[in-house]
Amino acid sequence: MKEKNTAFKAAFPHTIPVFTGFIFLGIAYGILMSSKGYGLGWTILMSTIVYAGSAQYVAITFLTTAFNPIYALLMTLMVNARHLFYGISMIDKYRDMGALKPYLIFGLCDETFSIVCSAEPPEGVDRKWFSFYITLLDHIYWVLGSAVGAVLGSMLSFNTRGLDFVLTALFVVIFLGQWKSQKDHKPAITGLVCSVACLIVFGQSSFIIPSMIAILAVLLISRKKDSGDSEKETVQ
Repeated sequence: MKEKNTAFKAAFPHTIPVFTGFIFLGIAYGILMSSKGYGLGWTILMSTIVYAGSAQYVAITFLTTAFNPIYALLMTLMVNARHLFYGISMIDKYRDMGALKPYLIFGLCDETFSIVCSAEPPEGVDRKWFSFYITLLDHIYWVLGSAVGAVLGSMLSFNTRGLDFVLTALFVVIFLGQWKSQKDHKPAITGLVCSVACLIVFGQSSFIIPSMIAILAVLLISRKKDSGDSEKETVQ
């Protein structure tokens, strides 16, 4: 128990920025769900089981129009395809997580991925529980924000036009935070260039997967090149 408490205390400060973002983003989602006629129970259920912010916003459209399962599958895959790349990069980190591994995989959202990748547990803190509490706390923040939004939406009248832009705003804030914290900006620049290029070529509705593939290809080539240069320097 002491080991878990220590890991919780170490993990919590890292999740505070996510808390501030997820509360407001979750509130916006809850309000939108309420405006479409879905109450507190449905909102909490979606945020607990689905737990995919951008896909949940898209799902509101699926719930309020004629349902097309094939379209829903393809759209969800396109919106959340980036999680495939997150998962591949986390194989080594999550290899020895034991019984916690399924939940850690389920809860690997953008913000959790960013923290788990960049934050190191203090000396004496078990990485397994450190990663678990980061994942769990972020999940709780999202569900809590969604619930608050659903309650507010049922009590007050809101003009929800443009409210879904908070998702884009959160991604921008995360990107800027990563830019400031990292000295090497090549991955960020690669992501921007590939995304813009694919947006121009494939269009707004189908550029996400091509851009992810392009980013992965460029980063792999760049990594091999850097490794080759390092080996040459070592030989010399």
